[in-house]
Order: sequence, then C-alpha cells, then structure tokens
Amino acid sequence: MKNINRAIIVVLDSVGIGELPDAEEYGDTGADTLGNMAEELGGLDLPNLEKLGLGKIKDIIGLDSNIKAQGSYGRMAEASVGKDTTTGHWELAGLISKQPFPTYPDGFPDEVIDEFEKEIGKKVLGNKPASGTVIIEELINKHFETGNPIVYTSADSVFQIAAHEEVIPVEELYKMCRKARKILTGKHGVGRVIARPFVGKAGNLERTERRKDFSLKPPKNTLLDNIKEANKEVYSVGKIDDIFANRGITASNHTIDNMESVDAILDFMEKESEGLIFANLVEYDMIYGHRRDVEGYAQALEEFDQRLPEIKDKLNDNDILFITADHGCDPTYEGTDHTREYVPLLVYGNKIKVNNDLNIRDSFADLAATIAELLSVEKPENGESFRNLILEEVK
Repeated sequence: MKNINRAIIVVLDSVGIGELPDAEEYGDTGADTLGNMAEELGGLDLPNLEKLGLGKIKDIIGLDSNIKAQGSYGRMAEASVGKDTTTGHWELAGLISKQPFPTYPDGFPDEVIDEFEKEIGKKVLGNKPASGTVIIEELINKHFETGNPIVYTSADSVFQIAAHEEVIPVEELYKMCRKARKILTGKHGVGRVIARPFVGKAGNLERTERRKDFSLKPPKNTLLDNIKEANKEVYSVGKIDDIFANRGITASNHTIDNMESVDAILDFMEKESEGLIFANLVEYDMIYGHRRDVEGYAQALEEFDQRLPEIKDKLNDNDILFITADHGCDPTYEGTDHTREYVPLLVYGNKIKVNNDLNIRDSFADLAATIAELLSVEKPENGESFRNLILEEVK
C-alpha cells in the first residue's frame, strides 16, 4: 500500500459544474456555474486548473478538453437533500442528509420570534428574507431609535442577526446568537445562526469581519472526527470550523477572504503533520455568486488559479490535493439562491495517476471514504472509496 500522510481539500465554495438530474425539483433547470459564466464572458482563463483537467470534466469555453491532465479528474453528485453550505460540506466529510434544513421564505413563525424576544428582552426588526446589505440600510434608523436587533433570513437555512456595533456590542450580539441557537432545534433546526455586526452611518454601512456562525453540530461522526480520534491533525481554513461546530478540528485559521485562505493553507502545509487540511474559499459564493456578479466571480477564480502553483509546489511526496466545491451558485441564473449542481473533482499529487477520468461519483461522501482509506482511519458511514482508481501502481 502506498503511504499517504496528508490530504488537502480545497473547497471552491459554490463552483458548480452543471445541473444535477434532479435540478428541476429545486427550480434550477439549466444551472451551470462554470459553463454559463464561460459562455457569458466568451471563455474562462484558468490555465492551472486547466492543467489539472478542469476542462476535461465537461466542455467549458476557454479550457482545453484535449490537454493531458496532470492528475485525476471527475465530478461528484450530491446525494443529500438540499443545496446549502452545511449540507454540502457535511456530505464531503461523509454525512448524507436525508432531510433538508428548514427555510423560511415568509420569515420566522411567532413561536420562534416570541421565544427569542423573551430570551433577549428586546423586540426584533425585520424578520423576513432579505439581502443583508439591503435590510440594514432599510432598518438602520429604527435600529438606532429602538436598539433592537435586525433579524432576517435568506434562501439558505439561516437565522441572521444584524446589529450596529455601537448599538449592540459584538459580545452581546454573540450572546443573542447563542440563545437563538438553543431555540432553533428540532423542526426549526436551521443550519446556521449568524451574527452580522456592522458599522458606519446610513448610506455608508459596512459589515465587519467579526461575523460569527453558530452551526448545528453534525449528528454523527464525520471524517474530521475519525482523523482526530486517530491522533492525526485536522487543520481548518476559512469557515470550516463554523460549519462543523468546531468538531473534529485540532487547529483552525478562520480566514475571511480567498487570498488569506490560500496563505493559511500554505502556512499549514509548512507543518510536518499527518492528517487533513480542510479549506473553504468563501468569496465565490458570498461576494459574487449570490450577488450575481459574473465578472467578479470569474476574476476571483483567476486569482486562485494564479496561486495554485504555490500550493502544488509545497506538496510533499506523501500529500494529495483535492479541489472541489460544495454546491453551485450560478451568477448568470435568476434569483440569488444556490443552484443544484455537480461539483468538480480534481486530484493531484506525486502518487496520483495522470490524465485519469474518474467520471461521475454518486456522492460527495466518496471523497471522505477515499481520504479515510488513504490515511488508514475509520471510514465514515457513507461513501465509496476511489483510492484504487487514483493511486499509481507500485512498480
């Protein structure tokens, strides 16, 4: 057996690669984050992802499908019900969700809001689906007048609480979120409660980096737990710690933008460790996908592509790099929601087969099963390993 000591997963948040067969059930017929962006822009310029085989997974304008890929490539279907961040990442770590997290297109019911208001001793403002930047401008004057928090949701399963830092101090806002998290269980068990502090004046408000997510804990062990229990390291980058409610993580760097996240990945790669580096690059989804900014999305992909050689150069002989995503968020599509799509799978390392087509994997959980086998740790309950399909034969 080949000796693999460490896996690096880089999740390009929302970088889908074409509609899933059940996309119609989610209102996402025709969604294709990478493909539709490439068509609208006349092509994508991603030479380093191209070298790994991105253009061989499916035809994407601007990417060569005839190139000899430097590693293995394919795509993965989502077996879980849903298309949100938590569901996607949990499945990547081996946990398939059979029930979707609840969403609130009409705002939260009285039973939730009444209990929350009782717990915090204040009324709430808002309580409707909204863009965060829009709703804080809409309600800023009432917020200053009353001192009450702004509560809103989105197409995702989230309970968001926004407050100006001079009206409700950040630590008090966090306490409110913890109280909301205790209330939001069972049938109202949203994926995340999110603190959204902001500063500034009306007409010039800005959300701050002190955002904090309070996530549901995974109901069962994931790949992260199994690696940690095997006395190996699990380093998280970006919002991975929030998504897994800090379970199964030995160290984290909670970066908030893509280039900081790449820096953090490189820093963790410097450590002589065995286990997993699990990183989320959030800006594709948060900044560009939901806001339907096609040019910004493509530029952000180019920025990562330009830094990909740094990650490849830092790989040890016993490292494997996996690049994937957690769902789609097609910036050319109608609305502002995520889109139900396949996600790309690019695998690279010294011991990985080159120009090797993995075709379509039935679940994101296949990634977790593969890494568990590579690292010789307990396999999560879901997923089928493709370890034997990617490793070069011992000669």
